[in-house]
Order: sequence, then C-alpha cells, then structure tokens
Amino acid sequence: MKAIFFSLCCVLVVFGCSKNIEYSTEFKEKNSGRYLFNSEVVIDVYFENNNLFLKWQGENVIKPIILDENTFFVADMYKKFHFVEHPQTKKRYLSVIEEDHANVISYDYIKVSDSFKTPSMYLKDKEYDKALIGYLNIQKEDSTSVFINEIDFNRKGYQLIRDKKYQEAINVFKINAALYPKSDNVYDSLADAYLRSGDSLQAFNNYTKALELNTGNKRAKEFINKYSKNN
Repeated sequence: MKAIFFSLCCVLVVFGCSKNIEYSTEFKEKNSGRYLFNSEVVIDVYFENNNLFLKWQGENVIKPIILDENTFFVADMYKKFHFVEHPQTKKRYLSVIEEDHANVISYDYIKVSDSFKTPSMYLKDKEYDKALIGYLNIQKEDSTSVFINEIDFNRKGYQLIRDKKYQEAINVFKINAALYPKSDNVYDSLADAYLRSGDSLQAFNNYTKALELNTGNKRAKEFINKYSKNN
C-alpha cells in the first residue's frame, strides 16, 4: 500500500496535479509558523503568493503536494499531513495521517513561538546556559539521544580550538562535562582548552579531575607533575 501511495503522489508531482487552493488570510495566519519536529529540528511553515512551503531543518525549502485546503503530502519526508488544533489546549499541530488509520487525529508536531530555539540554536547564538538546559532536558528524556553525543561535542570544541576561538571551545567543553561528568576525556579536553587560552590554573584543575576519573590519563599526569614542580 505504501508503495502504491507513494507512486500516486509521484504521478501528481510529475503531472502538476497539486491542487490550487485559495487560502484565506485567517487560515494562513493560523497555520504559518514553526513546528517542533524533534528536540533539535524545527519545520518552518509559510505561504508565498498563496503557495504553501515548508523549510526543513532550516535549509531545505519544500513545496508539498496539496491534496486539499488542510491536507498535503511531503515527498521528502514521505509523510502526509494536515493542520489540527488540540480541543483542550487549543495548540496548533502538524498531524501525520497514517494510511491505515486515516481517520485518527494525532498531535505530532506542536507549533512553537517564533522566538523558540532548540539547544543547538542557543549554542550557535552563544547562549551557552540556555543551550545546556536544553541538552540536559534531552538527556533526561533520552540518555542515548544522537543530539547529545559526547564525541560530537568534543569534535565541535576542537574545531573551535583550531579556529583559535578558545573561550567558545571552553564553553562547549563545559557543556560536554555537564552532560558527561564521569568521563575523564571531557575534563582532559576542557583542560586543554584552558591551557591554550593561557589559564594554567584552570588547566591544572581540570587535568586533576580527569586524572581522578582515570589514573591512566598520561597527558593529565604529565601536566600535573610539571605544574606542581613550577608552583
């Protein structure tokens, strides 16, 4: 059934059979905006010249196949959607229409405010405290989430070090340490960033923490011995 449905939608695209809808101003105002796809991805919904568009992950602009005023199909996501309002909360949602349960209304992707930011957006804007709160919330909900990967944060921090943005690297490593306080590697990296920034005391403190967590950390041990002799 899915293959047949997809094929039909592809035919619609090829022959330009996406319906032309005259959307009312009220409809556009009510449904335009940002919808939270997951903890780190927002779908932007907007109208231009009476055409519906979606912006996926902040970059890819999608023109969906319009099935009726309230229903559309997004081939890139292989999902059929309609706009809905929750009867109790009055919140707006993008609802996924399942083939086998077409009459069931689900509340999948909630509409959020225009000022809403995901943790990575806060991080990009250098709002580190807010980014950390967001990442900790993700970790609380799912400790294995791909959005809070220790290695990825470490890689991001070292890219900032290569760009000589030491304070930014320190802030990223601090987030990693808060997320993974039992990892010697996060403190080792944080110490390295402090050292490169010229703060040998904080480097010492964090190498000490790394050595406490892993007595086999050679870099931490070498720095601590050298620092102790010189102070």
